[in-house]
Amino acid sequence: MTEFRSGFVTFVGRPNVGKSTLTNALVGEKVAITSDKPQTTRRAIRGIVNRPGGQLVIVDTPGIHKPRTLLGERLNDLVEQVLGDVDAICFLVPATEKVGPGDRRIAASLDGYPRAKKVAVVTKTDLASRDQITERLMEADSLREDWDAVIPISAVAGEQLDVLADELLSLMPEGPALYEEGVVTDESLEDRIAEIIRESALEGVRDELPHSIAVTIEDISERDTGSMTDIHANVVVERDSQKAIIIGNKGSRLRDVGARARAQIEPLVGTKVFLKLHVRVAKEWQRDPKQLGRLGF
Repeated sequence: MTEFRSGFVTFVGRPNVGKSTLTNALVGEKVAITSDKPQTTRRAIRGIVNRPGGQLVIVDTPGIHKPRTLLGERLNDLVEQVLGDVDAICFLVPATEKVGPGDRRIAASLDGYPRAKKVAVVTKTDLASRDQITERLMEADSLREDWDAVIPISAVAGEQLDVLADELLSLMPEGPALYEEGVVTDESLEDRIAEIIRESALEGVRDELPHSIAVTIEDISERDTGSMTDIHANVVVERDSQKAIIIGNKGSRLRDVGARARAQIEPLVGTKVFLKLHVRVAKEWQRDPKQLGRLGF
């Protein structure tokens, strides 16, 4: 009987290096929202990768950044907590950008987690030339002496994902599966729906908005016929001016957000969805401990 391995893996790197995209690609289903806005991820989402020889539980963390608000501080604390508990840490750098001071700082900070195995991953190879990839692999390799592996991948093109998954599994401790087969995330349905709505609201908004958007679910109920699910959700922003941006001219933007979100929620709940979005203002919620608590941070 070959041994079964299972354990926890997390990806670290500057915001927007492709952590959530890689999580989704390895899991084979969308469990983490992706956006070209940095710091999109706000909680430690677990994506579960089932392989013949074992199971990887991916804890997707927010990007490490210099915090400007209480929310920022809480996100950084969350990262710290996760890194202390995992079996392997993958440090991600995009093939398309030179390794910079931010990357060096994060790579050096991994000294604080001696028990975790460490793998350097060069992402977005589908967008880079062969020379860029070679250069990036050398730069990443030189950041630490103790990498267990240095692997180039493209989550979008699906290149080398098996190599990465197999390498990570080999670094896991022997042990039984942590989740039943077929489970892809331990996030609740409510959390997944809230995140999908937030992702839809982030699309196409100006830079000042992303951190100001939170989503809470008021109610999810299936109609008696079983063919329709009613979902009532609040999109929470910090200022009246932001509320106007989200709603758009005569409600056009909010309708788009609803349509985009609905298209992703319907396959998740397995019925048609009636989605009612209400935009409300909670002044400066990112800096207010009470409001942060109410919004789940």
